[in-house]
Amino acid sequence: MTESLQNHQTQAGATFAADSTIPQSFGNDAQAFAAAETEAILCDRSHWGLLEITDSDRLQFLHNQTTNDLKTLQPGQSCPTVFVNSTARTLDLAIAYVTAESVLLLLSPGQAEPLMQWLDRYLFPMDRVKIRNLSAEFACFTLIGPKSDQILQKANLTPPEANHHLIPFQDSQIRLATDSGLALPGYTLIAPQSHAAELWSTLHQAGAMPAGETVWEQRRIQQGRPRPHQELTEDYNPLEAGLIPAISFDKGCYIGQETIARLNTYQGVKQRLWGVRLDTLVDPETPVMLDNKKVGILTSIAETPDGILGLAYIRTKAGGEGLTVQIENAEAEVVSVPFLSHEYHT
Repeated sequence: MTESLQNHQTQAGATFAADSTIPQSFGNDAQAFAAAETEAILCDRSHWGLLEITDSDRLQFLHNQTTNDLKTLQPGQSCPTVFVNSTARTLDLAIAYVTAESVLLLLSPGQAEPLMQWLDRYLFPMDRVKIRNLSAEFACFTLIGPKSDQILQKANLTPPEANHHLIPFQDSQIRLATDSGLALPGYTLIAPQSHAAELWSTLHQAGAMPAGETVWEQRRIQQGRPRPHQELTEDYNPLEAGLIPAISFDKGCYIGQETIARLNTYQGVKQRLWGVRLDTLVDPETPVMLDNKKVGILTSIAETPDGILGLAYIRTKAGGEGLTVQIENAEAEVVSVPFLSHEYHT
C-alpha cells in the first residue's frame, strides 16, 4: 500500500491491525455490513494476489492446471477456477481475467507466491509460458452493493460490456470487472499502485461507504465464500467446498480431474460445506456434533449484525440445511449460503 492511500483511508476513519496495511475497520462495521445489500461499500483487497500469465501457451497451460474451461475464453471474458493438487484437494479459488495478451489471476491473500511456485513445477522447457507476480505493483478495490452502478457513474467510470475491460483513469488505465468476489452485485477494480490513492478517493467521494476487513470477513462467511487454510485445504475437494460453478465437467484432462469426475458421477461426496447459525461464540476447528457423534468441523466464525455465523464441513449422511447440531456449548442451525452450490453435474 502507498502511504498516500493509507493517509486517505486514515482520514476516513480507518484503523489498522499491527501487522497489516489493510483497514480493519472504519468505525462503521454494522452500517457497512447492512449497506452491502442496500447501498454500495468499498473494500480494499490490495492484499490479494495477482499473477500474470503470458506467452502463446498460457491458456492451454492454465486449462490443464485448474478446474474450469479457460481455453475457450475470449479477451474480455473471465471465470472462477479452482487450483487443486493431483488428488483434487483444494489450493485456492481464483478469478481468471482473459486479455488479448495475458491471463490475470486474482488470488486469495498470501497465495500468489505459493501458487506461482506450484505452477512452476508443471512448466516444461518447451512450454511457451511466462509467470509474473504483480501483487506488489497493483492495488485492488471492490464495490459491493446494488448502488455500485451509481457510484461508477458518479466517478465517470464506464462498466464493461463483457466481464472486464481497461478504462482510462487520469494518465493511466485501470481494469474494471463485473464481479464482487461474493454472491452480491458489484465490481472489482485493479489499478497501478501509483494511482491507488486517487482511485480509492474518487470512489469514496462518489458515495461508496468504506468498509474494513472485519466487514469483508463477516460478509465472506455470511455468503459462504471459502478461503485457503480454513475451508480450502488439502483435507477437502472442490465438490465438498461447494465450488461446482467453478468446475467444467466437459473439458477433459487436468490435474485432479479423475477424482472430481468420479465423485460427481457416483455422487460420492462424503462431506459438504454449509453455513451455520450459532447461539454463542466458539472457536474455529471445534467439532460439530450430532447425537454425541462427530459429524463435522467448524472452519470459520464471525459475530455479525445478523447474529453469530459460521462455516462448517458436515458429513453428507448427517444431513444438511435445517439440521440442528451442537458445536461445543453452542447450538447451531445448518443453513444454505448463496455463494456455494452442492448440486451434482448431470
